Amino acid sequence: MRPPHMTPPPRILVVAGEASGDAHAAELVAALQAQRPDLTFFGMGGSRLAARGVELLFDAREVSVMGITEVLPRIPRILQIMKGLAHAAAERRPDVAILVDIPDFNLRLAEKLKAQGIPIAYYISPMIWAWRRGRVRTIKRLVDRMLCILPFEEAFYREAGVSARYVGSPVVEQVPAPDTAVAFREQLGLAKDAPTLALLPGSRMSEIRRLLPTMVEAAKRLSAERPGLQVVVPVAPTIPREEVASRFAGSGLTPVLVDGRAPEVVGASDAAIVASGTAVLEAGLMQRPLVVIYRVSLITYWVGRLMLKVAFVSLINLLAGRRVVPELIQGEMTPERIADEVRRVWSPGAPREEMLKGLAEVRGRLGEAGAATRAAESVMELLPPRAI
Repeated sequence: MRPPHMTPPPRILVVAGEASGDAHAAELVAALQAQRPDLTFFGMGGSRLAARGVELLFDAREVSVMGITEVLPRIPRILQIMKGLAHAAAERRPDVAILVDIPDFNLRLAEKLKAQGIPIAYYISPMIWAWRRGRVRTIKRLVDRMLCILPFEEAFYREAGVSARYVGSPVVEQVPAPDTAVAFREQLGLAKDAPTLALLPGSRMSEIRRLLPTMVEAAKRLSAERPGLQVVVPVAPTIPREEVASRFAGSGLTPVLVDGRAPEVVGASDAAIVASGTAVLEAGLMQRPLVVIYRVSLITYWVGRLMLKVAFVSLINLLAGRRVVPELIQGEMTPERIADEVRRVWSPGAPREEMLKGLAEVRGRLGEAGAATRAAESVMELLPPRAI
């Protein structure tokens, strides 16, 4: 029986989406646990959060969809999950909610949590500077602490009156230290001397369906010129391996499938083809040449183009302020164009060196490791003081 003067340990609601959000959230939970071992956590996420001891009421995979046409059939279930999380918060009364990425979901959930008087910390700030800038008014009203992972975001939010802090990029510490391609190949059990191409098709099933077949076609063209080409694919925990393997059927290629470890796979490569998203920044930090690709449904693309306020889609180019890596989007994402861009930077020479120089510059702009620890310090400020 707890003595009457003792308060219960703080409860924290954590809500994260796809693989990268789950990883970032798990790092933050670990940093909070290091500072306050008495904290308890519940919410939505994936295997990484589960491994940190977070009680998962819902699996993140249920809301990890991209694009208008993919989202529409899932809306009833997504709304059900949102309602379930809000209900759990009303019952359990968390001392703070940490919402990680997935702004379409999390900002609607924040509305419900705010109505319950729950302080809200938002980690991996929505990229509203790129599109939907009007959302900043919603964020100002709902979010008590915006934790930014890109250096220019803090000033953007603060100018709008949002309490924001740049904590650094969690990606910096999630990628391994630089090493040679041969060293990474040894770690992954790959052929050390074989020419190596990394394919990173994303962590959503819709991306595997829409992007991977074109990537395989590009790899086929490259393998015709490079005997013994080893094609390596990191498989996100959200994707069954057979879904990836089946896309290579009849291609003449036998891919090496690696569970997760996308940065190491890029590190082992001579060049990489990467689906636009967080993985692009991870890949760029491995200092290997890469080509960024993406394709969504036509309706999603045209709506996006109307709302987009930036010149690039990849974080590498946005951070550099110029085109460091090629971006092949929609109709430009053809096997021929992808293979051409990979050929251009595969071997030593001016194009490859120029790209690697740009990637090193982006790495320097992201600053030091320790994002999760700095984020945890900000979240701690929202918690009630520890009982004596």
